[in-house]
Amino acid sequence: MSKKELRKLCTTPDWRWGTFEGAELHTLLLGLLCTFREKLEWLEEAETLTLRLRASREKRKAEGAGRTTESKSKKQNAENG
Repeated sequence: MSKKELRKLCTTPDWRWGTFEGAELHTLLLGLLCTFREKLEWLEEAETLTLRLRASREKRKAEGAGRTTESKSKKQNAENG
């Protein structure tokens, strides 16, 4: 199979991509078409995304904890007031 045929196979949507085996095959075919440098760039982008998601999740947790504390103190003040 030529590189041109492989590229066409990878870029033409197929219902089989929705199955586990089809998705695995699609990923393997994409890997065959990428250079080592492109794979490293993809990994770096994935790592950056993971770090940003983790930071966002931690920020939301911290903000949520602050709001919970504020609402509890307001509720206690209202009960005592």
